[in-house]
Amino acid sequence: MSRTIWLNGQYMPEEDAKLPIFDRGLLFADAVYEGFGVLDGQIIDFPYHMQRLNRSLNELEMQQPIDEDALFDGLMGLIARNGVQEAFLYLHITRGAHDRDYLYPDGLTANVFAFTQPLHGGLAADAPQPLRLASAPDIRWARRDIKTSNLLGQVLAKEVARKAGADEALMIAPDGTVTECGAMSFFYVKDSRIHARPLSREVLPGITRQTMLRVADEQGLKVIEGTYTLDDALAADEAFATGASSYVQPVPEIDGQQIGDGQIGPVTALLREEYLKAVRASFR
Repeated sequence: MSRTIWLNGQYMPEEDAKLPIFDRGLLFADAVYEGFGVLDGQIIDFPYHMQRLNRSLNELEMQQPIDEDALFDGLMGLIARNGVQEAFLYLHITRGAHDRDYLYPDGLTANVFAFTQPLHGGLAADAPQPLRLASAPDIRWARRDIKTSNLLGQVLAKEVARKAGADEALMIAPDGTVTECGAMSFFYVKDSRIHARPLSREVLPGITRQTMLRVADEQGLKVIEGTYTLDDALAADEAFATGASSYVQPVPEIDGQQIGDGQIGPVTALLREEYLKAVRASFR
């Protein structure tokens, strides 16, 4: 049985979900998206995802095509129809379809679709899967803070990681500093202090990152925001990455070099446990 897809307000089998070839998301990556975690059949951090989605739309001067309550109901209906309790939920909004032209006319009708996928990092109840990283050059465009579907830089970085036998890429800027993973935020721990790259146009403002940092503060953990190099990360006591469908995931290895003792560290373990408690307590 195929998945149910939500396309422009209608539920349908995935094989029936189609967009025109002139959709600007296809031709120009003129689209934004959000990736949500689903836990216990509920959407994690929905209000914070909406804040980021609206910011991305505003930066591209796109109108929000559906109000928040209707969007929430549509996504929850999709979760129910696919019978998922723990999953990744993807939402995509394009500017609409028009004959190929860099300039677009006013009044285009957005195309909106969503679907569910299995988790990337394992179930919440299971021991977290180790995430092996391989460094790759960060060649993305200059507005990485906007969550657009222009993901070719990440595709190429992840291919570098795959060929190196790793699970995910750790992207390195031209100045030698670490930015983030291909599809996750990255952190390392040294002397019980969490090191995080500050938000800017160079990194995506991760929603799981945001909630994790709030949890860290509630647990009395020190967070140091600043740029750092790959050598700094390699010398860490422990490292981890955060993402909507992987929660808090330990990183025991970068470029084949073991981080700390190669096991899930105490700070990572605490953050994963407390993160899951926090998001469950906040379900809408």
